[in-house]
Amino acid sequence: MDVRFVTGNGIETHRPEDLRALLERGDGFVWADVVEPTESEVAALGEAFGFHPLALRGCAERSHVPKIHPYPDHVYLVLHAPEPGDAGHVHLVELDQFVGLRYLVTVHGPLGEGVPLEAATRETEAVLRRLEEGRFRPGSPGELSHAITRLLVRRMEALVSSQATLIAGLERQVMRGNLKDPEAALEDMFRVRHELLTVRTMAAQSREAYSRMNQLARFLPPEAHPYIDDLLNEFDRVRSLADGEMEFLQGVVDYYTSRTTTKINIAMERLALIAAVILPINAVAGIYGMNIIVNNRTDFSHLAILAGVIVLISGTMLAWAKHHGWW
Repeated sequence: MDVRFVTGNGIETHRPEDLRALLERGDGFVWADVVEPTESEVAALGEAFGFHPLALRGCAERSHVPKIHPYPDHVYLVLHAPEPGDAGHVHLVELDQFVGLRYLVTVHGPLGEGVPLEAATRETEAVLRRLEEGRFRPGSPGELSHAITRLLVRRMEALVSSQATLIAGLERQVMRGNLKDPEAALEDMFRVRHELLTVRTMAAQSREAYSRMNQLARFLPPEAHPYIDDLLNEFDRVRSLADGEMEFLQGVVDYYTSRTTTKINIAMERLALIAAVILPINAVAGIYGMNIIVNNRTDFSHLAILAGVIVLISGTMLAWAKHHGWW
């Protein structure tokens, strides 16, 4: 557990044993950051801050949906950041926050299989660097939480932007008609759509959590509402971006599948034409062939008549197919 005390002059580093004393100070607020908390660290959080046992259990277990629980002196919030994995899978990197008037507690994890530690702490590390360099001076835990969550939103936006680049490449290939592997192309399209849908769902659910927080006016100080409104707008924007890219991708998929289906239909028509032309020829040859061409003698007059009949039938079938636009 990393314990820091944020003041107007900067940030101080302390030991977990100093939490009680730091909470008594009036010249700043506490920021405690925990990565994949152990049982002892969860117990220490409960002892120092008096968190509800259900909230403590929630931050120690994985949650697949954002949520918010208000308490008399703080708000417990669960959010997720997207982390691309293998084969189009998007990991949900969980970030739990306890936002009080005198403290902010951020809890990372538990991490999913294959998720690096750096992916879980990316936002908090970036905000910490700004604090240490003096580029950011939050006046309250709510402002610090807002800064961390905005970076989380930027990660969502970055993933949507990367998928938009892939969609543009797929669209160029489809329009030029140079897709050599149709199965791989469709897999790429549906993989991109899956990642966009994941981010879209994540942004929409996070937006609903903050919408709920905005209605808890009695639990929040007045200065917190502008931060909440800003994040509501940010989540709406990410959701709208993802919706737009999915709609554009669906247009690319529809165009590709329609063109492919048209090619298949044309090929089937041509095969049907070939079958229609050859069928009467095979029928005539099957009936008369053995009677016209024998082992030692061929009746050339019958052969000529038969050849004429075959040409006439084939010509008639081709003319009929041409009249119906088959070729």
